[in-house]
Amino acid sequence: MDTELTLESKIEGILFAKGDPVTVAELAKWLGTSKDDVTNALANLETNLAGRGITLVRKNDELMLGTNPLLTNVIETLRREELSKELSRASVETLAIIMYKNGVTRSEIDYIRGVNSSFILRNLAIRGLVEKVPYPGDNRKFVYRPTFELLQNMGVNSIEKLPDYARFHETLSAAFKDMRKIAVEDGETLAD
Repeated sequence: MDTELTLESKIEGILFAKGDPVTVAELAKWLGTSKDDVTNALANLETNLAGRGITLVRKNDELMLGTNPLLTNVIETLRREELSKELSRASVETLAIIMYKNGVTRSEIDYIRGVNSSFILRNLAIRGLVEKVPYPGDNRKFVYRPTFELLQNMGVNSIEKLPDYARFHETLSAAFKDMRKIAVEDGETLAD
């Protein structure tokens, strides 16, 4: 049995796992290949996904996996059902990190929670509880912040009015400093 994946399969896996838009240049860098090879593999992937539930979505020089437009009505029904449910424990945990840090990257959330939070962040954004804004100085990264709607629903007129805000904000800030220190020691670069 051949265990080597094709470039097309590797790209599909990356797009699925990433969940956020990526560029051809990023894919080429991550996979150690040329942009032309990635472009050709993307054309094959797009052809192979034709008529399936997943499609390749392109916007300017970015791309990601998305659902087939023919599923719009079904997906909308599922989203409405999801929005009517109570938040899961993982969603509440993620929301608390966002509120008490008041501007946090996904890598920071993942570090605190110990798991990938992409799906939860997407659901919180769909519910209008968090907003995703470009990271200052680097438009390839994003910061998650609480929305005005969330603050209204919480009954506070300022994030600093959350219970024990100063204490929890300081605890999270210290944890993120530790995370950055470990990352630097490991040779990684993370958002501030």
